Amino acid sequence: MRMSFPFSAIVGQDEMKLALLIAAVDPRIGGVMVFGDRGTGKSTAVRALAALLPPVPAEQAGYQDGSPRKGTVPVPFVDLPLGATEDRVVGALDLERALGAGIKAFEPGLLARANGGFLYIDEVNLLEDHIVDLLLDVAASGENVVEREGLSVRHPARFVLIGSGNPEEGELRPQLLDRFGLSVEVRTPQDLAQRVEILKRCDRFEREPEAFAETWRRAERKTLKRIAAARAAVAGVTVPDAVLMLASRLCMVVGADGLRGELTLMRSARALAALDGAGEVAAQHITRVAPLALRHRLRRNVLDETGSTARIERALLDLAKKDLAA
Repeated sequence: MRMSFPFSAIVGQDEMKLALLIAAVDPRIGGVMVFGDRGTGKSTAVRALAALLPPVPAEQAGYQDGSPRKGTVPVPFVDLPLGATEDRVVGALDLERALGAGIKAFEPGLLARANGGFLYIDEVNLLEDHIVDLLLDVAASGENVVEREGLSVRHPARFVLIGSGNPEEGELRPQLLDRFGLSVEVRTPQDLAQRVEILKRCDRFEREPEAFAETWRRAERKTLKRIAAARAAVAGVTVPDAVLMLASRLCMVVGADGLRGELTLMRSARALAALDGAGEVAAQHITRVAPLALRHRLRRNVLDETGSTARIERALLDLAKKDLAA
């Protein structure tokens, strides 16, 4: 089995790593959409996080056909190729066998394999809309239903959906983009020292993967303990009314449609507080996750050419000034 690059060894891309950690703590947030340049470590980071997480009980991972399964297995990581057909994604029913032998013969698809883990889609903006819609529906419900000629099969499909893409190659419809919990923007590093350090680490990992992984073993254990502690604590993290009001005021100021943004903002801030070891969400947690939760939910303003992130940061600054003046 090919060794994964250590999550802790990834240079830079702090926003992407934070979004992935938040999604790992609370999968209900609804997955992560990563926009940016090719070759910036998007799939590497997701694979690294999946490999870092502790093994899961076998009965909670992959397709469940009713047969007993014991022991533990690695957290599933499924890469969905662009040309995948709907049957390959959702699974297929063998009608001849079902009608002839009276057996619901089901061939599991990629959604079944991803149960309990991560489903990664590179260039999701190039997928057919109906496939993306289907993926988001299943990710939200945690269940996949396959129906053919009056026959149906249901199975759990609980996974963290991670999409990536380059906006220059095609945009995702706003209605679909809004249903991703978090959105991240990644760019090719422009700092010379950072680029050199990336080259060094990639080169050593390719030549001595086991030795390189051992170098980062302590940091990986620390990250794993942080995730485990956050998962155990997140349900008990409280959100004061003042923080909820800040979240709602921010969404109103930037013009986020619906309440999905506010719910995601609250859940993300709670997960971040849990990662920080805090028992209560503070304004600083809202500030840190606001760009992740809201930048892809803003209406375009023809009178304001600044980017979504800048609009959110400006709104946060204005709200802070008003609070100080009050």
